[in-house]
Amino acid sequence: MLAIDLTGRLALVTGATSELGRGMVRTLAKAGADVVVHYNSNQSMAKMLCEQIKQLGRRSMIVQADITQKDSIASMQQQIADELGEPDILVNNAVIQYQWTKVLQQDAADYEGQFRSCVLQNVFMAQTFVPAMIQKGYGRFIGINTECTMQASPNQSAYIAGKAGMDRTLRVLAKEVGEHGITVNQVAPGWTISENRPDTEATEDYTSKVPLQRRGETQEIANVVAFLASDLASYMTGTYIPVCGGNVMPAI
Repeated sequence: MLAIDLTGRLALVTGATSELGRGMVRTLAKAGADVVVHYNSNQSMAKMLCEQIKQLGRRSMIVQADITQKDSIASMQQQIADELGEPDILVNNAVIQYQWTKVLQQDAADYEGQFRSCVLQNVFMAQTFVPAMIQKGYGRFIGINTECTMQASPNQSAYIAGKAGMDRTLRVLAKEVGEHGITVNQVAPGWTISENRPDTEATEDYTSKVPLQRRGETQEIANVVAFLASDLASYMTGTYIPVCGGNVMPAI
């Protein structure tokens, strides 16, 4: 039986202290990867995750950075290179949170924030970390998108604009770096159950429209990320993979 084995690989997860981020960090570490835990402000959670990874026998460190600023990402890269080396796996999960509302009421700053955290994060991460992957002839670049990109529902315009821009940017990147043995893929979670809000686990209006008739769990998202990070997905690149119980289905 084939298994996901990331032994000897170094992963960096941005937005690692979020619920999805925590699940991905732990899953990558359990699969054998050393993991760099990025955070913006939640240092205590980052330290806890780092200790959990080390308890699994993996190497780990925490790094603080503003993923919307290239110089901050460059500083993060230098810290990682000095302590653990150059990452083999990038998981770009961080995103700016804001209040959703209608297009006619949405503040322009919200569109700018989503552009910076969805599009420019991936651009800056690629410009900063992919050159070392090219030198190695290996890399896994994974962006965390959303089912919302395909839904285009009311009140989501700034979020969708950012994630749709991210989608097209990463499809282009996949074509540009594929010759160097680097894959570029996206995971698009649905509305995932939150461990902090169990009262939201059953939401009939949402789940009634999902073919699998339930909401997803963090682990189910992390499993797909780990698969894409592994050599089992070595011939997959340029993909947008919904992990949402069939709530959205890319068509051909």
